[in-house]
Amino acid sequence: MVRMIKYSLLLSLALLLSACASDSKQDIPEELTEAELYQQAQLALDTSNYSNAIDKLRALESRFPFGSYAEQAQLDLIFAYYKNQEQEAAKASAERFIRLHPQHENVDYAYYMKGLASYTADVGFIERFVEIDMSKRDPGQARDSFNEFSELLKRFPNSRYAPDAQKRMIHLRNQLSRYEIHVANYYMKRKAYVAAANRARFVVENMQETPAIPDALAILVEANQHLGLTKASNNALKVLRTNYPKHPALDSQGNFVQYKVYYDVDPSVWNIVSFGLLDDPEESIPPSRQQAVEPAEEKEQEKTEDEQTSGDRSWLNIMTFGVVGDDGSEHSEEPEATE
Repeated sequence: MVRMIKYSLLLSLALLLSACASDSKQDIPEELTEAELYQQAQLALDTSNYSNAIDKLRALESRFPFGSYAEQAQLDLIFAYYKNQEQEAAKASAERFIRLHPQHENVDYAYYMKGLASYTADVGFIERFVEIDMSKRDPGQARDSFNEFSELLKRFPNSRYAPDAQKRMIHLRNQLSRYEIHVANYYMKRKAYVAAANRARFVVENMQETPAIPDALAILVEANQHLGLTKASNNALKVLRTNYPKHPALDSQGNFVQYKVYYDVDPSVWNIVSFGLLDDPEESIPPSRQQAVEPAEEKEQEKTEDEQTSGDRSWLNIMTFGVVGDDGSEHSEEPEATE
């Protein structure tokens, strides 16, 4: 049944994508002048028709490579790609502009857009509607964005885009530090205490003033305890107790209790699209918590007829939220009013 649901969802997704791609590109008349083509591209940008703007700007650049609008068209093309959710194309266009016009008065914009494209590269369709902890994702794009914004600040410290780039760098640094903690948690759960301590030490030494520092110190305390490194554990505990006395790993007297490893709870893509139907309930519960959701006392319970057949619902009944019955008939009866 699960396989049939997956096939149905994949078919629906394929139909949706084909419908979105059905908007064919319009032919651009050859007799348009450079100014007319640029005006049409600007109109497309103003009306958020970014696909059309990309076609017009690319046509303008190819037909009038040395025209008066060529350089501005290249900058507009970076923006159009970015707004059209084509981050890799936006980065490539920005890099091309930097290579062709390193002394241009607006080259700082290209550096900024390059970093911004990497900043949003991991934000897909699902992430726009579902809150997902991005610090648990592959940090490659976040590192690229941080380095690209850093390059902008180094080359153009007085750029109009510098303040925004600096704020985004702070966010990225916090995100990267949380990623290191997630990796350290992974090692702690598997009792790889040397690897966990190395990750935590990296955060403490290189990512000062980030929200991940307290957890990194707590990991250092417990990991070093398991490794028998009493002095290193006590040093980390002293720093944790002095600067973060309310950390959950400490009791009210400041004694170290235990570092709590937080489990990853982000839903999978299949779980989101299927409204929770496709994830195995046992896989979504951490092993240490499976016992907590089981009844304390085992006793036989009589099942009603509906409960006995609930496990045998057809995929059509599930996909229609019970509107269509297992036999294919529609349930049109309204629920009886309770007195």
